[in-house]
Parts: sequence; C-alpha cells; structure tokens
Amino acid sequence: MLDIKMIRENPEMVRSNLARRNDPEVLRMFDELIEYDRSWRKYFAEANELRSKRNRITEEIARLKKQGLDVTEKLKEAAMIPAHIKEVESKMQEYREKMDYILMRLPNLMDDSVPFGKDENDNVVIRTWGEIRPFNFKAKDHIDLALELDLIDIERAAKVSGSRFYYLKGDLVKLNFALIKYGLDFMTRRGFIPFLPPYMMKRKILEGAVSLADFQDTIYKIEGEDLFLIATSEHALLGFHSDEILDGNSLPLRYCGISPCFRKEAGAHGRDTKGIFRVHQFEKVEQFVFCKPEDSPREHELLIKNAEEFFQSLKLPYRVVNVCSGDLGTVAAKKYDLEVWLPGQGKYREMVSCSNCTSYQAIRSNIRFRDKPNEPTKYVHTLNSTLVATERAIVAILENYQQEDGSIVIPDPLIPYMNGQDIIKS
Repeated sequence: MLDIKMIRENPEMVRSNLARRNDPEVLRMFDELIEYDRSWRKYFAEANELRSKRNRITEEIARLKKQGLDVTEKLKEAAMIPAHIKEVESKMQEYREKMDYILMRLPNLMDDSVPFGKDENDNVVIRTWGEIRPFNFKAKDHIDLALELDLIDIERAAKVSGSRFYYLKGDLVKLNFALIKYGLDFMTRRGFIPFLPPYMMKRKILEGAVSLADFQDTIYKIEGEDLFLIATSEHALLGFHSDEILDGNSLPLRYCGISPCFRKEAGAHGRDTKGIFRVHQFEKVEQFVFCKPEDSPREHELLIKNAEEFFQSLKLPYRVVNVCSGDLGTVAAKKYDLEVWLPGQGKYREMVSCSNCTSYQAIRSNIRFRDKPNEPTKYVHTLNSTLVATERAIVAILENYQQEDGSIVIPDPLIPYMNGQDIIKS
C-alpha cells in the first residue's frame, strides 16, 4: 500500500513511476485517487471550519449571557452545526473509503533499477553460475526418472485429490525432508530465527500481504470461516508483527519460515501439467526480513546471496535475473528470480523469488518502528525470498544428477541428511 502522504507530496513522481508498468488501469485508478483525495481534503477543511465556528458561537453565547443579552438566535445557529458536521463527515467517510479501496489495489513503486518489459521474456540476466553438465546420453525429465524408480505416483494422487497433486514415495520422501533440514540448518547458521507458522490465516493478515483481488486465483479459502490456507510462510511471518511498533535497535529481524504451501494455480491452466514442478501443495523454506528503510537494498542482496550459496552448495547451475516491470507483480519494488538449468527440459526454470517490498506490506499491516521512546514512528521495510521450494529442488536434482542407468546421485551436502545414502537406484 502506498503512503497517501507521500502521494500528496509527490503526485507527479508517483504517477510517472506507476506509468512504467504500462497498465492504463493503474493510471486510471491513480487519477481517481487524486480526485477523491482532493474532495476528501475539501470536506476535511469544511469540517474543521464548522468545528471552529461552533466553538466561536459557544464562546459568543457565554459572553452574551454574561452581559444579560438575548442568545436565542445564537442558540438556533449553534443547533444547526452538529447536523452539518455530521453531513460533512459522512462525505469524508465516503471519499475515504473510495481512497482506501484504490490504495489497497495500486501496485508498489518500482525501484529505478527495474528493467522495463512486458513479461518474463524481458527479464534481464545479471549473472550465471556453474557449468551446464554435458550428457553422453539423452537426459530424461524428472517425472520419467521418478516413475522408473517408483518414487512418485501421479495417477493415484489424481484419483484421491485431482490434478496437480502427487504422492512422493520411498527415497524421494527422504530427499524432500533432507532438503528441508539442510535448508533449516543453512539459515540458522546465518543467524536467521526459524519459525513453524500457522498454516491458516485471517483475511486481515492476508490483505496485509497482498491484494486479495490479485490473489483470488492462488489462495484457498476455508468455507464458512474467516481463514485461508497459506500460499507461503511469508504471509504468516509478516502477520507475526502486524499492528506493532518495533524497537528500531532490534532491526533487522531475520526470520526463516518452514511450511507447506497451498496454491490453486488457477492462472497456470495448461502450463507444467506434467510432473511436480507446478503443484497445489509443496514445502518451502522461506527467508523473511523486517528492517529500516535505508537497509532494505543491502538486505535484498543478502537474501539472494543466501539463495545462491544454497544452490551453489548443491552444484546446480543457475542464473539470476532482474525481473522486469511487466513481470514484477503488485507488491515488490524490485525482484530477483534464481533459475536453475533443467537438462530434461533444456531450459532454466524459476526456483527462487527474492523481493524487496519496501514499505508496501508494512503500511497495509501497520508495522512501524522507532529508535527511542516518544520518537515519531516510521514504517519498516519487508523483504522475502525463497531459500528452497523442495519439490522444485527435487526436480532439479533428479534431472541434473541422473546417471545413464537411471540412478540419481545425491548432492554431497544432503548425504548426511539421508543417513549416509549417496545414490538412489532401483
């Protein structure tokens, strides 16, 4: 959510930034917001003037009474003011609600370093790591490998739950938990505090994180309850400090969430229908930071560095892209994606999304800080990044570590978490 005070002080700057998204609807909403705010401020000034007038008349009545003079007309005049104030305040409320509706839907302001573009094809590669392994046999994709090793069952999952569900079996279950435990240890060694959050959250908490209108195709609603299944632990970690004033001396707060994630993926119709790359439920280790505004660029680089070092340790070749304006979404001011090479697909695919959300979520969730008691408060900045989404990491490991005989070598850092097992084979 954008700060209305900032918009009032810099309307042209804000409009120019929003225009970079190349979305006429965003600019239409912004222009409406400016008109609504102009009306709200007019009624606000009128209400203040009426209150001042009421006070002046009250003082005048007291003075006239003291002098023994007639106050009948003044009393009539004073009696009319409360109804007028109520009428003006009703108009203020009407325009405030219209403003809030738009403010909850306008996207964040983009960082100047975000490249202009239409969609993911315009994302800019900023670095690559690792050598793409040459195969002297035809590389298979993850689902064929897993089926041949009897590690996954998609058909029975479809019978039980429908499309985009799966059963992991045997050594793939062990590999999944190895990734979670390794990810947890990886983050705690870097000073991040681990959290196991609730798997459901209230509407208020969700709307503090995202625009529900934009998230309808993703989130699962619990019927008859004011609860939603979490799509990521990011949202629950943000809600942990909602409506709080943090001690500025404690910042940054660096958290690590471990949770299942539930997503409709309704907007992905026809995409990645084979296998477990895009599914309705998966496990994820997530990084989350609350920090002071001046520190968020540094924290953003720290989060992507952590993710890169994690995938470097697994020796999975990847590239990092600076996400363009058309692919950025509404919440982030800047976003990096880390994409790992999948030989079975012959292309890089997203494994990590790393976002600096600046004050956008903090304003929506009312999370502020102050350095000293009685100082004015400021909004924190929030940042989030995947460390590892385990099902996608399994896809990458299966395809990059496959052998000609169909077996899968376990990456070295995961062997201790597999009780010393270094290969998966039939």
